[in-house]
Amino acid sequence: MADVKMIATRDSYGNALAALGAEHDDVIVFDADLAGATKTSVFQKAFPDRHFNCGIAEANMVAAAAGAAAMGLVPFASSFAMFAAGRAFEQVRNSVGYPRLNVKIGATHGGISVGEDGASHQCCEDFALMRSIPGMVVMSPADDVEAKAMVRAAYAHQGPVYMRFGRSPIPVFHDEADFRFEIGKGEVLREGTDIAILANGLLVAEALEAGKALAEAGISARVINMATIKPLDEELVLKAARECKKILTCEEHSVIGGLGEAVCSLLSEKLPTPVRRIGVNDEFGHSGPAGALLKAFGLSAEHIAETARAMV
Repeated sequence: MADVKMIATRDSYGNALAALGAEHDDVIVFDADLAGATKTSVFQKAFPDRHFNCGIAEANMVAAAAGAAAMGLVPFASSFAMFAAGRAFEQVRNSVGYPRLNVKIGATHGGISVGEDGASHQCCEDFALMRSIPGMVVMSPADDVEAKAMVRAAYAHQGPVYMRFGRSPIPVFHDEADFRFEIGKGEVLREGTDIAILANGLLVAEALEAGKALAEAGISARVINMATIKPLDEELVLKAARECKKILTCEEHSVIGGLGEAVCSLLSEKLPTPVRRIGVNDEFGHSGPAGALLKAFGLSAEHIAETARAMV
Protein backbone atom coordinates (compact mmCIF):
# COMPACT_ATOMS: atom_id res chain seq x y z
CA MET A 1 0.00 0.00 0.00
CA ALA A 2 3.04 2.26 0.34
CA ASP A 3 2.98 3.23 -3.34
CA VAL A 4 -0.76 4.00 -3.44
CA LYS A 5 -1.53 7.65 -4.09
CA MET A 6 -3.55 9.40 -1.41
CA ILE A 7 -5.53 12.43 -2.65
CA ALA A 8 -8.43 14.29 -1.05
CA THR A 9 -11.36 14.61 -3.43
CA ARG A 10 -11.66 18.32 -2.59
CA ASP A 11 -8.27 18.70 -4.35
CA SER A 12 -9.64 16.74 -7.29
CA TYR A 13 -12.60 19.13 -7.41
CA GLY A 14 -10.40 22.22 -7.58
CA ASN A 15 -8.17 20.76 -10.26
CA ALA A 16 -11.14 19.56 -12.32
CA LEU A 17 -12.75 23.01 -12.19
CA ALA A 18 -9.57 24.65 -13.48
CA ALA A 19 -9.29 22.15 -16.34
CA LEU A 20 -12.97 22.58 -17.20
CA GLY A 21 -12.64 26.36 -17.10
CA ALA A 22 -9.83 26.24 -19.63
CA GLU A 23 -12.09 24.38 -22.04
CA HIS A 24 -15.40 26.17 -21.48
CA ASP A 25 -15.84 29.93 -21.15
CA ASP A 26 -19.31 29.53 -19.64
CA VAL A 27 -17.95 27.89 -16.46
CA ILE A 28 -17.94 30.27 -13.48
CA VAL A 29 -17.39 29.56 -9.80
CA PHE A 30 -18.97 30.99 -6.67
CA ASP A 31 -17.50 30.46 -3.23
CA ALA A 32 -18.48 31.51 0.28
CA ASP A 33 -15.16 32.74 1.67
CA LEU A 34 -13.71 29.21 1.71
CA ALA A 35 -11.79 29.03 -1.58
CA GLY A 36 -8.67 27.75 0.16
CA ALA A 37 -10.57 24.93 1.85
CA THR A 38 -12.87 23.98 -1.03
CA LYS A 39 -9.91 24.26 -3.43
CA THR A 40 -11.78 26.53 -5.82
CA SER A 41 -8.71 28.73 -5.28
CA VAL A 42 -7.12 26.69 -8.10
CA PHE A 43 -9.81 27.98 -10.47
CA GLN A 44 -9.58 31.47 -8.93
CA LYS A 45 -5.86 31.67 -9.69
CA ALA A 46 -6.37 30.61 -13.30
CA PHE A 47 -9.55 32.62 -13.98
CA PRO A 48 -9.85 35.47 -11.44
CA ASP A 49 -12.56 37.22 -13.48
CA ARG A 50 -14.78 34.12 -13.36
CA HIS A 51 -14.49 33.39 -9.64
CA PHE A 52 -16.76 35.21 -7.20
CA ASN A 53 -16.34 35.25 -3.43
CA CYS A 54 -19.78 35.84 -1.95
CA GLY A 55 -18.52 36.00 1.62
CA ILE A 56 -20.04 34.02 4.47
CA ALA A 57 -23.47 34.22 2.85
CA GLU A 58 -24.23 30.83 1.37
CA ALA A 59 -27.90 31.52 0.69
CA ASN A 60 -26.97 34.61 -1.33
CA MET A 61 -24.29 32.58 -3.14
CA VAL A 62 -26.82 29.97 -4.29
CA ALA A 63 -29.27 32.68 -5.37
CA ALA A 64 -26.50 34.38 -7.37
CA ALA A 65 -25.61 31.05 -8.98
CA ALA A 66 -29.26 30.58 -9.93
CA GLY A 67 -29.26 33.99 -11.59
CA ALA A 68 -26.09 33.14 -13.52
CA ALA A 69 -27.62 29.86 -14.70
CA ALA A 70 -30.72 31.74 -15.87
CA MET A 71 -28.37 33.82 -18.06
CA GLY A 72 -26.97 30.71 -19.74
CA LEU A 73 -23.77 30.29 -17.71
CA VAL A 74 -22.80 27.09 -15.89
CA PRO A 75 -22.10 28.06 -12.27
CA PHE A 76 -20.43 25.84 -9.69
CA ALA A 77 -21.40 27.01 -6.19
CA SER A 78 -19.03 25.78 -3.48
CA SER A 79 -18.91 25.63 0.29
CA PHE A 80 -18.77 23.06 3.08
CA ALA A 81 -21.55 20.47 2.84
CA MET A 82 -23.09 21.72 6.08
CA PHE A 83 -23.55 25.18 4.59
CA ALA A 84 -24.22 24.32 0.93
CA ALA A 85 -26.89 21.73 1.73
CA GLY A 86 -27.95 22.90 5.19
CA ARG A 87 -27.78 26.66 5.53
CA ALA A 88 -28.74 27.31 1.91
CA PHE A 89 -31.38 24.58 1.63
CA GLU A 90 -34.26 26.96 0.95
CA GLN A 91 -32.40 28.66 -1.91
CA VAL A 92 -31.28 25.31 -3.35
CA ARG A 93 -34.89 24.12 -3.25
CA ASN A 94 -36.72 27.22 -4.45
CA SER A 95 -34.16 29.08 -6.57
CA VAL A 96 -32.39 26.09 -8.17
CA GLY A 97 -34.51 22.95 -7.82
CA TYR A 98 -37.98 24.34 -8.48
CA PRO A 99 -37.06 26.12 -11.75
CA ARG A 100 -34.64 23.24 -12.58
CA LEU A 101 -31.76 25.61 -13.21
CA ASN A 102 -28.37 24.40 -14.39
CA VAL A 103 -26.51 24.97 -11.12
CA LYS A 104 -23.79 22.60 -9.91
CA ILE A 105 -23.15 22.49 -6.17
CA GLY A 106 -19.69 21.38 -5.08
CA ALA A 107 -19.88 20.62 -1.37
CA THR A 108 -16.66 19.76 0.43
CA HIS A 109 -15.94 18.62 4.00
CA GLY A 110 -18.87 16.19 4.11
CA GLY A 111 -19.31 13.53 6.77
CA ILE A 112 -17.47 13.01 10.06
CA SER A 113 -14.01 12.88 8.46
CA VAL A 114 -13.98 16.67 8.78
CA GLY A 115 -12.53 15.61 12.14
CA GLU A 116 -11.43 18.36 14.48
CA ASP A 117 -14.03 20.81 13.12
CA GLY A 118 -16.58 18.95 15.24
CA ALA A 119 -20.29 18.21 15.09
CA SER A 120 -21.34 21.64 13.81
CA HIS A 121 -19.38 21.09 10.57
CA GLN A 122 -19.71 17.31 10.22
CA CYS A 123 -22.63 17.17 7.82
CA CYS A 124 -24.14 13.69 7.74
CA GLU A 125 -27.53 14.81 6.46
CA ASP A 126 -26.72 16.29 3.04
CA PHE A 127 -27.62 13.26 0.91
CA ALA A 128 -31.02 13.12 2.59
CA LEU A 129 -31.65 16.84 2.11
CA MET A 130 -30.57 16.91 -1.53
CA ARG A 131 -32.33 13.63 -2.44
CA SER A 132 -35.60 15.20 -1.32
CA ILE A 133 -35.39 17.92 -3.99
CA PRO A 134 -37.14 16.83 -7.22
CA GLY A 135 -34.76 16.56 -10.17
CA MET A 136 -31.57 16.93 -8.11
CA VAL A 137 -28.69 14.59 -8.97
CA VAL A 138 -26.75 13.54 -5.85
CA MET A 139 -23.24 12.06 -6.06
CA SER A 140 -20.19 11.24 -3.95
CA PRO A 141 -16.96 10.03 -5.64
CA ALA A 142 -14.70 7.27 -4.36
CA ASP A 143 -11.32 8.67 -5.42
CA ASP A 144 -9.45 11.38 -7.33
CA VAL A 145 -10.04 9.90 -10.77
CA GLU A 146 -13.76 9.48 -10.25
CA ALA A 147 -14.10 12.93 -8.68
CA LYS A 148 -12.56 14.66 -11.70
CA ALA A 149 -14.70 12.64 -14.11
CA MET A 150 -17.77 13.44 -12.01
CA VAL A 151 -17.19 17.19 -12.32
CA ARG A 152 -17.06 16.85 -16.11
CA ALA A 153 -20.22 14.74 -16.11
CA ALA A 154 -21.94 17.37 -13.96
CA TYR A 155 -21.03 20.07 -16.47
CA ALA A 156 -22.43 17.99 -19.34
CA HIS A 157 -25.66 17.25 -17.46
CA GLN A 158 -28.49 19.73 -17.98
CA GLY A 159 -30.01 20.45 -14.58
CA PRO A 160 -29.09 20.78 -10.90
CA VAL A 161 -26.35 18.59 -9.46
CA TYR A 162 -25.06 18.11 -5.91
CA MET A 163 -21.57 16.64 -5.47
CA ARG A 164 -19.94 15.89 -2.13
CA PHE A 165 -16.15 15.94 -1.81
CA GLY A 166 -13.98 15.02 1.17
CA ARG A 167 -11.28 16.68 3.22
CA SER A 168 -9.22 13.58 4.04
CA PRO A 169 -6.78 12.05 1.53
CA ILE A 170 -8.04 8.67 0.30
CA PRO A 171 -6.51 5.95 -1.92
CA VAL A 172 -6.63 6.38 -5.70
CA PHE A 173 -7.56 2.99 -7.18
CA HIS A 174 -9.07 3.87 -10.57
CA ASP A 175 -6.95 3.93 -13.73
CA GLU A 176 -7.52 7.33 -15.32
CA ALA A 177 -6.76 6.03 -18.81
CA ASP A 178 -9.53 3.42 -18.71
CA PHE A 179 -12.10 4.93 -16.36
CA ARG A 180 -15.45 6.13 -17.66
CA PHE A 181 -18.06 7.78 -15.45
CA GLU A 182 -21.78 7.94 -16.12
CA ILE A 183 -24.35 9.62 -13.89
CA GLY A 184 -26.77 7.06 -12.47
CA LYS A 185 -24.54 4.04 -13.04
CA GLY A 186 -22.84 1.98 -10.35
CA GLU A 187 -19.58 0.09 -10.79
CA VAL A 188 -18.73 -3.48 -9.78
CA LEU A 189 -15.20 -3.38 -8.38
CA ARG A 190 -15.06 -6.93 -7.06
CA GLU A 191 -17.17 -9.92 -8.02
CA GLY A 192 -18.82 -12.07 -5.38
CA THR A 193 -21.82 -14.29 -4.71
CA ASP A 194 -22.38 -14.51 -0.93
CA ILE A 195 -23.13 -10.85 -0.18
CA ALA A 196 -23.06 -7.53 -2.04
CA ILE A 197 -21.46 -4.51 -0.39
CA LEU A 198 -22.62 -1.17 -1.84
CA ALA A 199 -20.60 1.89 -0.84
CA ASN A 200 -19.73 5.42 -1.90
CA GLY A 201 -17.20 8.11 -1.05
CA LEU A 202 -14.28 7.16 1.16
CA LEU A 203 -16.03 3.99 2.29
CA VAL A 204 -15.49 2.38 -1.12
CA ALA A 205 -11.80 1.85 -0.34
CA GLU A 206 -12.80 0.45 3.06
CA ALA A 207 -15.30 -1.88 1.38
CA LEU A 208 -12.60 -3.16 -0.95
CA GLU A 209 -10.34 -3.92 2.00
CA ALA A 210 -13.24 -5.67 3.71
CA GLY A 211 -13.81 -7.72 0.55
CA LYS A 212 -10.23 -8.97 0.68
CA ALA A 213 -10.53 -9.89 4.35
CA LEU A 214 -13.80 -11.71 3.71
CA ALA A 215 -12.24 -13.68 0.86
CA GLU A 216 -9.55 -14.90 3.24
CA ALA A 217 -12.36 -16.11 5.51
CA GLY A 218 -14.00 -17.97 2.63
CA ILE A 219 -16.76 -15.42 2.00
CA SER A 220 -17.30 -14.16 -1.55
CA ALA A 221 -18.26 -10.47 -1.37
CA ARG A 222 -19.28 -8.40 -4.37
CA VAL A 223 -18.15 -4.78 -3.91
CA ILE A 224 -20.05 -2.08 -5.78
CA ASN A 225 -19.17 1.59 -5.99
CA MET A 226 -22.50 3.44 -5.96
CA ALA A 227 -21.22 6.96 -6.56
CA THR A 228 -24.60 8.23 -7.74
CA ILE A 229 -27.11 8.13 -4.91
CA LYS A 230 -29.81 9.76 -7.01
CA PRO A 231 -30.75 8.58 -9.57
CA LEU A 232 -29.93 5.16 -8.14
CA ASP A 233 -28.74 2.41 -10.46
CA GLU A 234 -31.79 0.24 -9.80
CA GLU A 235 -30.86 -2.42 -12.34
CA LEU A 236 -27.47 -3.03 -10.69
CA VAL A 237 -28.96 -3.11 -7.18
CA LEU A 238 -31.64 -5.60 -8.20
CA LYS A 239 -29.08 -7.79 -9.98
CA ALA A 240 -26.90 -7.83 -6.85
CA ALA A 241 -29.91 -8.69 -4.69
CA ARG A 242 -30.99 -11.55 -6.96
CA GLU A 243 -27.52 -13.06 -7.24
CA CYS A 244 -26.08 -12.41 -3.76
CA LYS A 245 -29.29 -12.63 -1.66
CA LYS A 246 -27.92 -10.20 0.96
CA ILE A 247 -27.02 -6.49 0.74
CA LEU A 248 -24.80 -4.35 2.97
CA THR A 249 -24.70 -0.57 2.34
CA CYS A 250 -21.86 1.65 3.57
CA GLU A 251 -21.76 5.44 3.61
CA GLU A 252 -20.24 8.34 5.53
CA HIS A 253 -23.70 9.70 6.12
CA SER A 254 -26.59 9.16 8.47
CA VAL A 255 -28.34 5.82 8.06
CA ILE A 256 -31.43 8.01 7.68
CA GLY A 257 -32.08 9.29 4.17
CA GLY A 258 -28.94 8.29 2.30
CA LEU A 259 -27.75 5.41 0.11
CA GLY A 260 -28.98 2.76 2.55
CA GLU A 261 -32.52 4.08 2.60
CA ALA A 262 -32.54 4.49 -1.19
CA VAL A 263 -31.55 0.83 -1.57
CA CYS A 264 -34.06 -0.33 1.06
CA SER A 265 -36.87 1.62 -0.61
CA LEU A 266 -36.15 0.02 -3.95
CA LEU A 267 -35.82 -3.53 -2.64
CA SER A 268 -38.87 -3.35 -0.37
CA GLU A 269 -41.03 -2.58 -3.40
CA LYS A 270 -39.42 -4.70 -6.10
CA LEU A 271 -37.38 -7.51 -4.52
CA PRO A 272 -37.49 -7.89 -0.71
CA THR A 273 -33.95 -8.74 0.39
CA PRO A 274 -32.13 -8.75 3.76
CA VAL A 275 -30.26 -5.42 4.06
CA ARG A 276 -27.97 -3.98 6.73
CA ARG A 277 -26.92 -0.32 6.69
CA ILE A 278 -23.55 0.93 7.88
CA GLY A 279 -23.42 4.66 8.45
CA VAL A 280 -23.72 7.23 11.19
CA ASN A 281 -26.55 6.14 13.46
CA ASP A 282 -29.12 8.64 14.72
CA GLU A 283 -26.52 10.84 16.42
CA PHE A 284 -24.26 13.84 15.89
CA GLY A 285 -20.53 13.58 15.36
CA HIS A 286 -17.88 15.00 17.65
CA SER A 287 -14.41 16.45 17.40
CA GLY A 288 -11.40 14.20 16.85
CA PRO A 289 -8.87 12.94 14.27
CA ALA A 290 -10.62 11.74 11.12
CA GLY A 291 -9.24 8.20 11.24
CA ALA A 292 -10.18 7.73 14.88
CA LEU A 293 -13.69 9.04 14.26
CA LEU A 294 -14.27 6.68 11.33
CA LYS A 295 -13.33 3.74 13.52
CA ALA A 296 -15.38 5.02 16.46
CA PHE A 297 -18.49 5.31 14.28
CA GLY A 298 -17.97 1.89 12.69
CA LEU A 299 -17.00 3.26 9.28
CA SER A 300 -13.99 1.00 8.79
CA ALA A 301 -13.02 -2.06 6.79
CA GLU A 302 -12.94 -4.11 9.98
CA HIS A 303 -16.52 -3.23 10.91
CA ILE A 304 -17.75 -3.78 7.34
CA ALA A 305 -16.17 -7.24 7.28
CA GLU A 306 -17.53 -8.07 10.73
CA THR A 307 -21.07 -7.05 9.75
CA ALA A 308 -20.85 -8.98 6.47
CA ARG A 309 -19.68 -12.12 8.29
CA ALA A 310 -22.60 -11.84 10.69
CA MET A 311 -25.05 -11.55 7.78
CA VAL A 312 -23.61 -14.52 5.92
